[in-house]
Amino acid sequence: MEDGREQDLRSAGGDAFVTDAFDRPMQDLRISLLDRCNFRCPYCMPESEYTEDYQFLSKTARLSHDEIFRVASIAVGLGVTKLRITGGEPLLDKKVASLVGRLAELDGVDDLALTTNGVLLAPIAEALAKAGLQRVTISLDSLNEEVFRSMSGNRGDLDKVFTGIAAAEQAGLSPIKINVVVQRGVNDHTVLDVLDRFRGTGHIVRLIEFMDVGNRNDWTMEQVVPSKETLKMIQTRWPVRAVGKNYPGEVARRYEYLDGKGEVGFISSVTEPFCGSCSRARLSADGTLYTCLFATNGTDLRTALRDGSDDDAIANILTRVWLKRKDRYSELRKPGPVEKPLVNKVEMYRMGG
Repeated sequence: MEDGREQDLRSAGGDAFVTDAFDRPMQDLRISLLDRCNFRCPYCMPESEYTEDYQFLSKTARLSHDEIFRVASIAVGLGVTKLRITGGEPLLDKKVASLVGRLAELDGVDDLALTTNGVLLAPIAEALAKAGLQRVTISLDSLNEEVFRSMSGNRGDLDKVFTGIAAAEQAGLSPIKINVVVQRGVNDHTVLDVLDRFRGTGHIVRLIEFMDVGNRNDWTMEQVVPSKETLKMIQTRWPVRAVGKNYPGEVARRYEYLDGKGEVGFISSVTEPFCGSCSRARLSADGTLYTCLFATNGTDLRTALRDGSDDDAIANILTRVWLKRKDRYSELRKPGPVEKPLVNKVEMYRMGG
């Protein structure tokens, strides 16, 4: 007897809303424009491995903007409402505003955002906003000059980041989210400084537990600062209270300051995983579709995009992959001091964080 989900597969067309094996919708598509970055953050692209001689993807190996737009438009027809442009560092793509303009015209996209380290943002913020970008997320791990330089692989410039944030605010790319990856003994002692800087600005700081993404960050559980511990530290200085989600599938747990000066979010995939509500698909720069941030393999879309396959065939690939999706890495793991993470996971810079 034919499986019910295979029957659904046959009928899934451009107006279908696809759900996976755990009834999770494909709602959010993260698009990695390129695998290059102007930083060398030790937890993502350590300088020791990603040297000047490292061979990144060639231009022909990366998806073109036409190919990215085609995948995005098909995904929107299958229920995707949120598009996130990531990297590497997406602003290294000189024509990113043009792509934003095309994606912004897709009917059904409710949220179009971009994640960047902010150094290259100031000169292009207004153009991105005019093209239709709605908001930006800035990766900023510390306001301490020494810590920030170290965590960016000695490539970061705080002044340029703050200039970029100001330009994004002026252009209306709000609310701006500030992502902080918290590592014990590295930048955990500077968290309150980041929160203090952005309280009352309308910007939202999100504190992210250090995760074992990829294979190169030498992750151990001892380096993780549980969100509950960080929350207690915050409570000693600024009372906060929990508030509800902005939308189904939101990964950050939100808290608002009792004095009315904004909110802070926690992304706790190690100690409080949220796989059960994950609705994210990821498209890498080389055209591979991944269904989990901790994936060890994905599905090639580039071949279908270049061999003459029509949109229905590509929609069928997307649908088949999502119908069979059972990813629950963070929920199934049992993190502990001696845990050994999976090997051969895809690197974060290849598929966007």
